[in-house]
Amino acid sequence: MSLQLTILGCHSATPRVNAHPTSQYLEINNRHFLIDCGEGTQRQMRKYKVGFSKINHIFISHLHGDHFFGLIGLLSTFGILNREKPLHVFGPVGIKEITLLQLKLSKSHVRYPLFFHELSSNESELIFEDDKVSVHTIPLHHRVYTNGYLFNEKPKARKLDIENIKLYDEIEICDYHNLKAGKDFILNSGEIIANNDLTLAPEAPKSFAFCSDTMYKPDIVPIIKNVDLLYHEATFLKDLEHLCLKTKHSTAEQAALIARDANVGKLIVGHYSSRYSEVECFREEAQPIFKNVDVAEVGRKYTVDTACQKLANTAL
Repeated sequence: MSLQLTILGCHSATPRVNAHPTSQYLEINNRHFLIDCGEGTQRQMRKYKVGFSKINHIFISHLHGDHFFGLIGLLSTFGILNREKPLHVFGPVGIKEITLLQLKLSKSHVRYPLFFHELSSNESELIFEDDKVSVHTIPLHHRVYTNGYLFNEKPKARKLDIENIKLYDEIEICDYHNLKAGKDFILNSGEIIANNDLTLAPEAPKSFAFCSDTMYKPDIVPIIKNVDLLYHEATFLKDLEHLCLKTKHSTAEQAALIARDANVGKLIVGHYSSRYSEVECFREEAQPIFKNVDVAEVGRKYTVDTACQKLANTAL
């Protein structure tokens, strides 16, 4: 497994008994990210067995309460648990000021290194990268400055074809690194053995795009083209599309149009308005436009199959 998404919360506005505001936990290529942190997120993390110590990077889409009011509580809990590892928080300009003020006035003890990376660009930009994963912003259109996030797995090394390698006595274990990197092998005779004859193609890199609160914004399509998994808000159905103009949200139909035009592997819709007592109607609206759609449900996990680049989901 190299990509698994856990839905910790997928409803809009205020928390309710069976409705939790936005938060997601993403595992990709052995990296662990928290995306948005609505009220009660740390309780959801406990419930669905998300290891607190695994989280080193938190990405906040915008400064509406249902997307970040759980952050101060989580940071405080990290302090109580005597966290020592650095923690990085990405979010709009203002995320540092509001968080540090709460920590200061509550006299919360945060002794671990806490770094804020404030965002202000209206263009997609690379904000995080290591040897395994890269993260770009997805500029969105909401009532306040808002970004989605695109998570891309870095290409993996090629796989050794041991049976073919054994045909050449000159190839030693110390040569394996170069073979994995895609280099050909030169025999002592000068003959070149093509890398394709000694290795197998690696698994295709996995990708996930998180599109938080936004109006229908088709210009994000090139940014998220061909992602394996797309989460896109769908606060309303088409009958309340007029409210999208006022609140700057999207319908299930509009989310499906984005998924179709971006040729994504699977679409997950969420951020449902409390006006709706059941959510299956969001699937029914989206599916005629984009077939492979699912409705987010708290506790549900989505896994990208590393063997055949297919997706499976599991409700907890």
